[in-house]
This record gives sequence, C-alpha cells and structure tokens, in this order.
Amino acid sequence: MTKVNVIDLKGSKVKDITVNDEIFKIEGNDIVLKKAIRLQMDSLRQGTASTKGRSDVSGGGRKPYRQKGTGNARQGTIRAPHYRGGGVVFGPTPRSYSFKMNRKERRLALKTALSDKMAENKFIVVESLELASTKTKDAIKLLETLKLEGKVLFVSSHDAEKLYLATRNLGTTAVIMADELNVYDIVNADVIVCDCDTVNYIEEALK
Repeated sequence: MTKVNVIDLKGSKVKDITVNDEIFKIEGNDIVLKKAIRLQMDSLRQGTASTKGRSDVSGGGRKPYRQKGTGNARQGTIRAPHYRGGGVVFGPTPRSYSFKMNRKERRLALKTALSDKMAENKFIVVESLELASTKTKDAIKLLETLKLEGKVLFVSSHDAEKLYLATRNLGTTAVIMADELNVYDIVNADVIVCDCDTVNYIEEALK
C-alpha cells in the first residue's frame, strides 16, 4: 500500500490515504494500453463512407457494341470501373470499426494508465471538488493555487455542476464523473485531480 497526500482546494495538506498498489503501482502493459485507446477512438468513427460498385451503378444494362468486328476491345457494360461514371473498385462501404476487447484487458489498461500518472506524480487527490461559485475566474485561481499546468482532468464522485460550469470555458480542463473514467481521458490529460471518494470508487471497481 502506498501513501498519498490529500490536500484541500487551497493546496494545504489535510491527511494521508493509502492506495492499492495492485491498481496504482503496477508494471504497465503498453500494448494493452494502446489497444484500449484504439478501441475508444475507433468507436467514435461513423463508418458511413460509401461508394458504388459496378453492380450498384445505374445504367449499362446492355452491351455497348457488338463483340467482334469493331476493332475495339470487347466490353460488356459501360458501368465497368474503367469507364467514366462506372463503379469503384474496392471502394469503402459502411462498416463498424469496433472490435472486441476482453474485460481483463480493459481493466489492465485502466490500471496501466493510472499507474503511469501516479509514477509521474501527476495524480492529485483533494478532499473535495465542490466549488463555492461557478465563476471562471475562481476556476483559474484554483488552477494557479494548486499549480496545475497543461491539460487538467477533474474526476468527481459527486455532483460537480459548479466545477463544470466554472471550467467549461477553459480549453485545457475537463470534468467527468468517477463512473465515466476512461483510458483515453487519463492518457490525454497532463494532470488528474480527483477526490477521496473517487479513489475508493476506482479501487472498488478495479479490485
């Protein structure tokens, strides 16, 4: 078990908590991590690209000219791929880009991403993420007080409406609930800030 400092929104240490090393301090698997990110990114693809093959293009129901005697190469339809307006060869058709990933792999990917942030000291635990107001200037002051730079991901176990409203105009911050935590958001963020209950939720979900 590893001890982690818990601070308040003013940056002062409040207490220590212990986190599970089997979740926050494992030897990561980069291959599984990459697979999980690719799964998440591919699931966002629409897969609606479509072209018509020679059997889908209208027209060309008859032979353009007779088989022999014209001096030209024999042709069966003017909708063949080499004709203007003809079908597309091996063109894209609507498809799903999703693929299967085992439950153990998904859990390992999350543990790997969390362990990497913890090892880099980019995983910060605060006592509470409840702000007093929804003003953006208060959110900026919070980032300055906690010395948070780059992309910041706030993970809350409770309703974080004020935090969301205060940070939504800041292009470098994002707020999600604990049950929405995912590999891509963890890897994409430079710093993760969560409350104590979120740590308990993660340990309960990934144990």
